[in-house]
Amino acid sequence: MTLRPEYSLGHSAYNDFLFGPLGSDASGIDLTVLSALTRLDLDPWQEAARLAALPREEAVEALARHIARLPGHPWTAIEVVKIAARLIALLPKGAVAAIPQTREMREAARAAAAASRSSTSASTSASTRPRASLSTWIAWAALAVALCVLILQFMPDGTLGSSDRRSPERPTRAA
Repeated sequence: MTLRPEYSLGHSAYNDFLFGPLGSDASGIDLTVLSALTRLDLDPWQEAARLAALPREEAVEALARHIARLPGHPWTAIEVVKIAARLIALLPKGAVAAIPQTREMREAARAAAAASRSSTSASTSASTRPRASLSTWIAWAALAVALCVLILQFMPDGTLGSSDRRSPERPTRAA
């Protein structure tokens, strides 16, 4: 069974580059360009497109800077440049067509962009903050009552007062 298009990566001209091995990091985990760029909080496909559009020497320098920024990388400066040159050679030359997207993916991207724009404008305006409804307040009140009842159940004398107070002793009657 094959994946639906929106769940598959598709074939990208950048796949050889993105899945190219970088080596192992200081903890022994094998890295690819994809995982390294993700660790640096960069979009791997956008960065691959940007590097592919640069002249090769500039692309090698840019990728080497990215590799050097990886936390705890075990490579020397010379090794970083060699790794970058090897990986940049895997990039296609010139502009490449974008990965085709399904209609659902385009609509989801538009909705996410619209939500991002509306959330930034909503955060600047205090009047657009959601207010608690009556049902929310009733739920909180019910929770408070339930908590009080639970506390009373666990008190030895059934009151909220201190249980170590002793009641005055009554005189006993002689028969």
